[in-house]
Amino acid sequence: MRYFVTIGARTLEVAVDGSRVLVDGEAVEAHLAAVSGTPLHHLLLGGQSWTVAAQPLERAGRWVLGVVGERVEVDVADERTRQIQALTATPSTPGGATTIQAPMPGLVVRVEVEVGQRVEPGAGLVVVEAMKMANELRAPRAGVVQTLHVAAGQAVEKGAPLVTLTGSER
Repeated sequence: MRYFVTIGARTLEVAVDGSRVLVDGEAVEAHLAAVSGTPLHHLLLGGQSWTVAAQPLERAGRWVLGVVGERVEVDVADERTRQIQALTATPSTPGGATTIQAPMPGLVVRVEVEVGQRVEPGAGLVVVEAMKMANELRAPRAGVVQTLHVAAGQAVEKGAPLVTLTGSER
């Protein structure tokens, strides 16, 4: 099965055939195992070991990954989905509003933006503390803060809306 993984502006072709994985035509040793009862996965990639948090977002094929304190949103499409998108000219990432959600239950420690503020990709938006770890949630793309759904000191559940970004200035 072939997948197309988009991270930011870069798209990688990932072919999976059993335990054999090719990333852009290059063979990579990869083993993935879920950590039972958590959103965590243990990933052995090219001889290096990683713990990765992986959670689906609202739109099909969109995932948020957390590794080494960084949060990255990725789009994943299989061959069939990619062909349908090409035929229907459906973009893989819409230019409308994007709502950043809490990846886990926690406490909002800090809100780093305000309504109307322009942000660049990777800009810090909100810091949520969970299990005594501070997780800074960052902007997946450039935009303008349309709505703040939370305030510092507020408890949030997994999936709770935190910040909504629009694609253009208001």
